[in-house]
Amino acid sequence: MRKTHPVNALKKLGIGLAFGAATIMSMPTSALACTQMYMGKDLTADGNTYYGRTEDIGTRYLKHYGIEPSHGPGHTYSSNESEFNYTSTKTTYRYSYVRDHPAEWHGRWDAYSEAGINEKGVSCSATLSTSYNDDAKAADPTTNHAHKADPKVKNTGIGEYSYAGVILGESATAREGVELIGSLIDEQGVYSNDQLIIADNNETWLFAALSGHQWIAMKLTDDVASVNPNISNLNFQVNLNDTENCLHSEGIQTMPEEKGFAKYFDDGQFDIAQTYGASINITSTGSWSRYIQGRDYFMAPLTETTDYEIVKNKNGATLGAMVHDMQPLFFQPGKSDWNTFELIRAFGNRGESVPGLNANTDGVSGIGSDRNAEANLFQIRKGYDPEVATIQWEMLSCAEFSVAIPLYSALMTEVSPYFSDQTVTYDHCGEADIVNNEEPENSINYVLMDINSLCFANRTQLATGARAYLDALQNELIEQNKEVDAAMLAETTSEGRTALANKAGKAATESTYKKCKALLQEMRDYLKAENFDEPFTPSDLNTETHGLKQSITYAKDALATDPVTPDQPGTPDQPGNPEKPGNPEKPGNPDKPGNPDKPGKDDATTTVTTNKKNTKGNLPTTGDTFDGRMVAAFAGAGAIIIAAGGAALYRRNRE
Repeated sequence: MRKTHPVNALKKLGIGLAFGAATIMSMPTSALACTQMYMGKDLTADGNTYYGRTEDIGTRYLKHYGIEPSHGPGHTYSSNESEFNYTSTKTTYRYSYVRDHPAEWHGRWDAYSEAGINEKGVSCSATLSTSYNDDAKAADPTTNHAHKADPKVKNTGIGEYSYAGVILGESATAREGVELIGSLIDEQGVYSNDQLIIADNNETWLFAALSGHQWIAMKLTDDVASVNPNISNLNFQVNLNDTENCLHSEGIQTMPEEKGFAKYFDDGQFDIAQTYGASINITSTGSWSRYIQGRDYFMAPLTETTDYEIVKNKNGATLGAMVHDMQPLFFQPGKSDWNTFELIRAFGNRGESVPGLNANTDGVSGIGSDRNAEANLFQIRKGYDPEVATIQWEMLSCAEFSVAIPLYSALMTEVSPYFSDQTVTYDHCGEADIVNNEEPENSINYVLMDINSLCFANRTQLATGARAYLDALQNELIEQNKEVDAAMLAETTSEGRTALANKAGKAATESTYKKCKALLQEMRDYLKAENFDEPFTPSDLNTETHGLKQSITYAKDALATDPVTPDQPGTPDQPGNPEKPGNPEKPGNPDKPGNPDKPGKDDATTTVTTNKKNTKGNLPTTGDTFDGRMVAAFAGAGAIIIAAGGAALYRRNRE
């Protein structure tokens, strides 16, 4: 999760400063708004382990799902946020990714791989931005902070720009990933405080970068749940000497003891979270709102006045919540049969059942936010063959009004053309009128973005009907994936599995695209008609059964024996070969995406060419470069303006 200065982001977009200042003043106090979740296999209906996170950046922020190919020895990983550099000594692994558009990173194609699975079955979700306290910062600053304090100190630390790419490209097991990132922090330091989860078919690890050179990784147990919305000091106990279940930097305890800021539990055990993390009173009220929402969703609620207070400003507006005592990183949910649908929908939770902390009515931060850029959920079947053990459920937009597509990412070598790739125009992110200005054809990324923008801007008219329809679609994807999964598990060869994974990914994406595109068009028509006497009800929604009137064809298409695969995009009703607009430039040598050896330098060979003329003011055009990730802050029917708090794109401030 990243942040940039909100006024600068607004200026980049050409939005008036008067509007920008008013919006900023009304923003929630939390600038960090990602939420990371974990549910051990003993607590799920299917006996699978689940983990994932939302990435919160800003409204209408474009993400891309794709496959990074294997590279020969000598492949270099580098960063555009720091001087981090690591050269591989072996052939790298193919892996899936969720990345940013090159327009946001000086034309580079390798920014923030973030969520994916490699061909060895190692998965990663990165990152959850956290923080450290002043004592830890003074004793062992991140390379970013150290460089700011003294420009002679090189900013070499690895950070969220590079974590997932390095882990997935280099690691055959989750433990290898933990050890590699730990060794890189030991050698080069870390750019920022972050948490990430790394898993394979046997182990799931939570990794935390605590300070400039101190880190810890814990193997997660099967009998706990976790919700963390950017809180650095949620408490936990771990045996630092148990190398089977805990790996860490050498000085994790001795350094703070020598510097005089070590903290301990009442029983004398070293307290890592309180030693390194920020204190309660400076932890964001928005983060605590989302923690309370998450605990409530998982039926382990906190109690107002006993556990927390609702915080208001001097004008009586709710800012969020503040707990009385530090809360646990791991807890026991109220039941032990959580299913896939419930865990997917947890990312869209807005605290609807928490009095005073309902994001829809109380103006507080919500887990399901209009600043979600994507959400990922990994379903792990422990002990299965690594190739098929993990299913990636991917949502490429805000989680509240989105659908998670099932993907066998460890096996996939091809991606559905309904996922727009990194050559697609970035202009549509800045469309002011998405009722009349449609997204680029065959782009589920943009379709989901537009559905969310319209629902957030017209919640009273659209939200209930749209969410009911998306729930029905999500349930069909889950049920039909069981049929596809049975065929996948019955397949015995890697070649056969890869072929099925590619075909299934295309079929699931196409089915989802067609349904969501039709839904979006009906939403647009409803708003254009301006007759809101009747609530919006999608024509394909069976209001009695709460299902679809016409089922998707995901399983049928994925398992069809004919040689024609459902991967030729066209109009939603008439798949075909659309004219390729603009002939956008493709990345060249994948070993040199955007000249990563020279971060921050423009390279003519990696100029992003959009496929639609830019008429949106100061949005990036061919050759545009700027330091920071921008996002359009407006969308909707006619003169829709975003809700308070949605205008700014947040990322780590590199100024």
